[in-house]
Amino acid sequence: MSSLLNEPVLVLNRLWQAVNVCSAKRALVLLFQGHAQVVCDEAGSFNTFNFSQWTDFSNEKPHPDSVKSVSLRIRIPRVIVLAVFDKLPRKDVKFTRHNIFERDKNVCQYCGKSFDRSDLNLDHVVPRDRGGPTSWENIVCSCIRCNTHKANRTPQEAGMRLVQSPKKPKWRPFVQINVGYKCHESWKHFVDVAYWNVELGDDL
Repeated sequence: MSSLLNEPVLVLNRLWQAVNVCSAKRALVLLFQGHAQVVCDEAGSFNTFNFSQWTDFSNEKPHPDSVKSVSLRIRIPRVIVLAVFDKLPRKDVKFTRHNIFERDKNVCQYCGKSFDRSDLNLDHVVPRDRGGPTSWENIVCSCIRCNTHKANRTPQEAGMRLVQSPKKPKWRPFVQINVGYKCHESWKHFVDVAYWNVELGDDL
């Protein structure tokens, strides 16, 4: 039973947008408290169930993925929808090499040409030994040729101009899920595959 209660459940806000993942135990608590309903795909259409309805459904249609007590048998939900929450979670974009390349679209920010990532460096616009921080606002993609030409100078000193001013991106993943995270088949209706390579968010 304990392993079933730790199974992942996809959480939707009340606009039916995927916002997080929680444990089945947490999902059942939210369901019991009336803060969420179970979303279940039956014969190609999505139905919602409150706690009482889900308990009845679990008894009418027994399923192997169910937990039992002395007086209760209830099926583990795979997707729940929150009754009130209608916002997307605010998550900061991680300051990583990958995300800097993504922000700059693999384009050298000095000459404006696209390159393979293996042919790009990360350059401090204001050199580190001149007080330049290692931050979103001071790191850009640079091709080897431009990086060599700029050397330990500012763009102005090297007679170069940035394609655009570097800044922190405002991406906000739809749902925070790790690449290796096991997802249930029923999630595919709510989560775009393109978002699977982001970090797992905190439990609700």
